[in-house]
Amino acid sequence: MPFPACQPGPAKSPSSVPSLPRSSSPSWPELAEHDTQKLQRLFTEARDLGFLGPGDVGEQITRSVAFAVAAGVPPPTGLVADLGSGGGLPALVLAIVWPRSSWLLIDSNQRRTTWLRRASSELGAAARVEVVCERAELVARSPRRHQAELVTARSFGPPAATAECAAALLALGGCLLVSDPPEAGQPERWPQDGLSKLGLELGNREVIATAAGPVSFSKIFAVSQCAERYPRRVGAPFKRPLF
Repeated sequence: MPFPACQPGPAKSPSSVPSLPRSSSPSWPELAEHDTQKLQRLFTEARDLGFLGPGDVGEQITRSVAFAVAAGVPPPTGLVADLGSGGGLPALVLAIVWPRSSWLLIDSNQRRTTWLRRASSELGAAARVEVVCERAELVARSPRRHQAELVTARSFGPPAATAECAAALLALGGCLLVSDPPEAGQPERWPQDGLSKLGLELGNREVIATAAGPVSFSKIFAVSQCAERYPRRVGAPFKRPLF
């Protein structure tokens, strides 16, 4: 079933230093202090290795937790797939926030996937986190096809490529949750004519207020099973987008 709409997140803090989510903010999942410290250390390392951008690590954790707010309740208890996992945002944060979920982290770079496996182990989540060093187009044609309750995407690629790779991973009724660039919330970013080819339907766009600034999301649902011909061969969704 599609995830219900969520409540807005907390207003932006007047402080120049972003605060991490706290249990006193009822719309935010709780993130324990020891988990926060581990995540900050790991993501600082990922940033130093070039797996993350130069932004403040605390802000990036906060913005990742915003995915959980956008997903709504109840939290997922099945498989969540993350496209282009890179330095582990938002997947490693959400694996901690959602302790009953299992994860499929997809990235085609060997160095990044080796680091992701070690990071998930250090977080105590290795039993629930599978890291695959492979192109998303190929993973979507593996036994993981149509298995995911939720697919997350942060900076994976253009909308059409993201939708094509995610559609084949989603179970019927599942949700693709994408963080959009702040300036790119127009409906034409996710045209329904293009999504329909993949069995997808645009739900709603939300802007979640956080202490690190607003985060924009699009929620796209699998309303029919993705056709067998999708995704196309490796590279095609990016070189010849459907929309």
